[in-house]
Amino acid sequence: MDKCIINIEVGEFMTYEIKSTNTKKLLSASLKKFMGHKQLSKISVSEIAADCGVNRKTFYYHFQDIYALLKWTLEQETLEVLKKFDLLLNPEEAILFVIDYVDNNSHILNCAYDSMGREEIKRFFYADFYGVIFSIIEGIEKEHDTCLPQDLKKYMTDFYTEALAGVLINYFQNKESIDRDKLIEYTLFVLKSSLPELIIKYK
Repeated sequence: MDKCIINIEVGEFMTYEIKSTNTKKLLSASLKKFMGHKQLSKISVSEIAADCGVNRKTFYYHFQDIYALLKWTLEQETLEVLKKFDLLLNPEEAILFVIDYVDNNSHILNCAYDSMGREEIKRFFYADFYGVIFSIIEGIEKEHDTCLPQDLKKYMTDFYTEALAGVLINYFQNKESIDRDKLIEYTLFVLKSSLPELIIKYK
């Protein structure tokens, strides 16, 4: 009997979590829609709530304010990007995927940059690229039958991830003056040339 009660409570909790997540996603989608044609500071809780068919109380139950909703939205975007990375086979695919994401969401990223600052946006890209760079380094290690010290491997991963995050921030802020194809070409050239060279020299 007790086991049945526990199962019911767990089921109710899971149903609540699903509903809560769905409401957050609904609010997030509405925010992204408004950010397509309005400055973040001009978007109100009332219009997002109305657009979603909920009341202001529902919004404030999930988020403290618009900025909290924006931060959650970016965190969810990061999770979705990382899920896609699991399906990618090589650095070229990873770079192209992220550049495409930036192209399709530059207005959101610019709004986020203006309201949250460079470091917050850098963390967004950092989460995306850290695992990719780390796996590239490990692949080169295996190819050349060597093993870097963990602290050096972490340093190299941090170094290249920081560089890529900075390049992407510069790209979505100055898209009109940056050649997308050259950006991809040079980024891949630097990764493919310098990383193997460094690891071979260490060996």
